[in-house]
Amino acid sequence: MVLLDGKKIAEDIKIELRQALAQIQDAGEKVPHLATILVGDMAASQTYVRNKMKACEEVGIKASLFHFPATITAEELVQKVEKLNQNPEIDGFFVQLPLPAHLNAEMITLAIDPRKDVDGFHPENLGKMMLDLPCFLPATPFGITEILRRYNIETSGKNCVVIGRSHIVGMPMGLLMSRNHPQGNCTVTVAHSRTKNLKEVTRNADILIVAIGKADFVTADMVKEGAVIIDVGINRVQTTDGKSKIKGDVHFESVAPKCAYISPVPGGVGSTTVIALLMNTFRAAKGKKELTTS
Repeated sequence: MVLLDGKKIAEDIKIELRQALAQIQDAGEKVPHLATILVGDMAASQTYVRNKMKACEEVGIKASLFHFPATITAEELVQKVEKLNQNPEIDGFFVQLPLPAHLNAEMITLAIDPRKDVDGFHPENLGKMMLDLPCFLPATPFGITEILRRYNIETSGKNCVVIGRSHIVGMPMGLLMSRNHPQGNCTVTVAHSRTKNLKEVTRNADILIVAIGKADFVTADMVKEGAVIIDVGINRVQTTDGKSKIKGDVHFESVAPKCAYISPVPGGVGSTTVIALLMNTFRAAKGKKELTTS
């Protein structure tokens, strides 16, 4: 069993980005600039934002935070988004989710200029992804393709099952795995809460990508011998001593011995998700002609 070390991959990409950004600075070109919109004071969102800004600092990308109270109205937030759309100093930005209940995330996403949508959630970017045109890929699926690429995992002709159908991970992941691409050409099944005989479906998977948001959901009897397991889940669970810890959607202890490859939680997909956002920002700064879907 090989552990898919997302943290190491992220560190390798940081080195590559630092070198590329040093060349930009030496040439007197503008340093990429990533902005974040944070609404409210949710502790988890603040942690995610801090991690992203720290990663920017480590590679040399300029980072700005626009923090607004949870009471901001939808109209006011759209106005803030429009200002960033029109600001030539900002190459890319994202709105940290989730938003307070009174704000419509879809409406806010639609207000973002697709050319600055480094989260890859705007319909224009999702549509271009479907057509395999240059675009910003959603950060988590993008990070997963980097894991597959850098570990030289063969995907062509394989059966891939994705558990979860969110627009953030599940649906774009299924599309990427089926495209005509070195990290694609799979026969893909997207499973979800209505899937019947789920164990039969997952036991047929050469590559199983789990993004359902339920701790320890996938157990050993759901996995075939020699499978590749990508665990996207990040679940905080209580321990018997009253503390808490982060667990994935896969029961790692029972599943890992059956796998050829498996990503851990933490230290797997989460690390590459952050770095994928930085890669999209770098591409945004370099211009549309530099964008690729790989």
